[in-house]
Amino acid sequence: MEVSLPCLRLVSSLTLLALVFFLVHVCYTVLLKSERIKRKLRMQGIQGPPPSFLYGNLPEMQKIQLNTLKASSFQAPDFIAHDYTSTVFPYFEQWRKEYGPVYTYSTGLRQHLYVNQPELVKEMNQMISLDLGKPSYLTKRMAPLLGNGIVRSNGLVWAQQRKIVAPEFYMDKVKGMVGLMVESAQPLLKKWEECIEAQGGITADVKVDEDLRELSANVISRACFGSSYSKGKQIFSKLRSLQQTFSNQNILFGVTNFGFLPVKKQNKISNLEREVESLIWEAVKERQQECQETNSSEKDLMLLLLEGAINDQSLGKDASKSFVVDNCKTIYFAGHESTAVAASWCLMLLALHPEWQGGIRKELAEISKDGLLSVDSLHHLKTVTMVIQEALRLYPPAAFVSREALEETQLGNIVVSKGVCLWTLIPTLHRDPAVWGSDANEFKPERFTWGVSKACKCPQAYIPFGVGPRLCLGKNFAMVELKVVLSLIVSKFSFSLSPKYHHSPAYRMIVEPGDGVQILIQKI
Repeated sequence: MEVSLPCLRLVSSLTLLALVFFLVHVCYTVLLKSERIKRKLRMQGIQGPPPSFLYGNLPEMQKIQLNTLKASSFQAPDFIAHDYTSTVFPYFEQWRKEYGPVYTYSTGLRQHLYVNQPELVKEMNQMISLDLGKPSYLTKRMAPLLGNGIVRSNGLVWAQQRKIVAPEFYMDKVKGMVGLMVESAQPLLKKWEECIEAQGGITADVKVDEDLRELSANVISRACFGSSYSKGKQIFSKLRSLQQTFSNQNILFGVTNFGFLPVKKQNKISNLEREVESLIWEAVKERQQECQETNSSEKDLMLLLLEGAINDQSLGKDASKSFVVDNCKTIYFAGHESTAVAASWCLMLLALHPEWQGGIRKELAEISKDGLLSVDSLHHLKTVTMVIQEALRLYPPAAFVSREALEETQLGNIVVSKGVCLWTLIPTLHRDPAVWGSDANEFKPERFTWGVSKACKCPQAYIPFGVGPRLCLGKNFAMVELKVVLSLIVSKFSFSLSPKYHHSPAYRMIVEPGDGVQILIQKI
């Protein structure tokens, strides 16, 4: 059947007209909406860098970052500057100095509000509304790594997941895991003793990062999922590969191709995601079968998640499976990676300051006469607690508190429009001389002698575990694990920084030692 030329022209004209209407619609609904939000913030006296058309401040951010990388210099072990914000996040620091602790900027058509004023952070701490959630654009990109679990979800879905997950990390439960943590640390201690013997019997040069990751993964596997690290090794390995893949793109702020990834990279992410989910579901079913065969009444987090999903009438079969897998994925990753990185930073700082190693050993000798750590001794580990708190002040693994206004929200005197993303740069807040004093960039654990409330002028400015109702659920778990691990290492070894150590904090979804932490260890 032949189509006449006038008909073809009519179809072409209608197609072109539809395209024009679509572009006009995009202009009005996206461009004008973005401009309206920006204008509302500026009318409230909030300034910021002038954006470019379509790309916002992305080109400037990339330019500032590139210039900083060119100017950055090597930091040897004998000279370490703890303030890394101007090199890792140079655009934020440059704009903060120019526009103050509260300013606005944009990435593409998305508007952001930078908030590093202690009083406003305090108010964020006190907000209990579900109107502030995790930025949807950011969590969407991180879905392959975190699923739609408790870290990524918002609103009632988040509240439902929190109800199931939170009780497993209450302090009474965590205290019951101390013996397991001590036991999990023994292979690391033995490995380092063997390293000393293999390297001459006096000292050994060890890179601690992977050993600490393995230890932390073993603890989280046994505590929450009823299995050992060896069983979940593939899961951790593939999650780490996913993290590294994401770290190679600008996960925080979007890229100039509007978020589209090269096909090869996207395929790699999709394949890893499927493999991780398959491995986790196998582990869930295996754990369920083990408990049925042994008639065990003890339920770890994995089984509680499964039970919660089964009992929730609002979830179908596929949704129940996703609920379990997504939260297991979140806990497998977030539950071990951040703690392992925090432990690495603690060892780096203790290696720089051996007098604090001595203080920890002295305290351990007074508390634990038989050399064994127990639940009762945890409360008395004040020196190691101060060291951890100070390490988390200077090197918080989580660099940001990020929120999106899911509805129009009032923050102090600022009206935050729906869709605006709020960012608080934690390391900058932790180094504010007005809050912490003139020695804010120095390692001084003694500032925490009387706890966080007396450590600085505004305790709400200390937020290594986030703020408000979305405070990290694993806070108690992480603190107890760090106390146990550091106490055991310091009781067995003395150590200093290796000449091979290169101080290069890097942001890879969390702030970690870019080239690892290398120390010289000696058995006590």
